[in-house]
Amino acid sequence: MNIALTFTVAPFGLEPLSAFVLSPIEHTDGLFALVGSGTTDTGVEDPRLFLLDAAVHLPSYAPELSDVQAASIGLDSAADAMLLVVANAGSGSGDSGSGSGSGSGMTVNLLAPVVVNARTGVGAQFILDGQDLPLRAELVRG
Repeated sequence: MNIALTFTVAPFGLEPLSAFVLSPIEHTDGLFALVGSGTTDTGVEDPRLFLLDAAVHLPSYAPELSDVQAASIGLDSAADAMLLVVANAGSGSGDSGSGSGSGSGMTVNLLAPVVVNARTGVGAQFILDGQDLPLRAELVRG
């Protein structure tokens, strides 16, 4: 089921877009495509980001939003928050910050999650100030 989303501020690199569709990727659990409607400032038409549902893939990931951040998307309760992280295919090398384990070659951005108010479909990508989280954490297979 596709979900129409409105972002209060365009996600990083997707300026000036605010209208998106979140679509689950078939035959996967907790993987979505976030597709923008329109053209970015850099000329990309209908851009796409891949997002992972943190509840499925990173159950111990528990970032804290500021009151201002939560209010900006009308989030009154943590239960209404859908927490997503931007996923990037990669070589599996570099600054992973994930420790040991079998790498997937995919990294996720834990410093700037996408948070959606599941009741309203309003979302934003937030930079988490004061939280020691990596920009590129290797996704480790369980």
